[in-house]
Amino acid sequence: MNPSALREQVSQLTAQLAGRPLNDELGAWLNANHGPDSATYKALRALCEVGVKDGWLCDRVAGGIRYGRIFKPADDLHGFSVDVVDMNNIAGPHHSHPNGEIDLIMPIDDGAQFDGQPAGWWVYPPQSAHRPTVSQGRSLVLYLLPQGSIEFTRA
Repeated sequence: MNPSALREQVSQLTAQLAGRPLNDELGAWLNANHGPDSATYKALRALCEVGVKDGWLCDRVAGGIRYGRIFKPADDLHGFSVDVVDMNNIAGPHHSHPNGEIDLIMPIDDGAQFDGQPAGWWVYPPQSAHRPTVSQGRSLVLYLLPQGSIEFTRA
């Protein structure tokens, strides 16, 4: 398990996401087809857990949050960037998503939630904003940003 394996797994997923609108329907589709009981979810989670443990994911720390952009937007990733955060009962910096954001929530602690959501997928539409918050324990979150677009704001 290494960054190349994670890239290949994400590439297979983003091929199915390319050109689709980022909205509630996409979130429902992701949870139905790639939810916590799926091979995709289990593979991504295993890769992320190993990456954090081995130090090739979440290699930066600020404000009590481990984070890092593992892949910039690329053709093989269908224009998405890939970031992973490791958060434990903490709120991160407020930001907006000019093109939307797709989150894969992978609780490490039973019952941990990201923005009030349990294990699975959560999609933020274009022009949305939030202060990402993990509650009730520790969670890893992989997020896909179309064209890598994110704007940190004050809120």
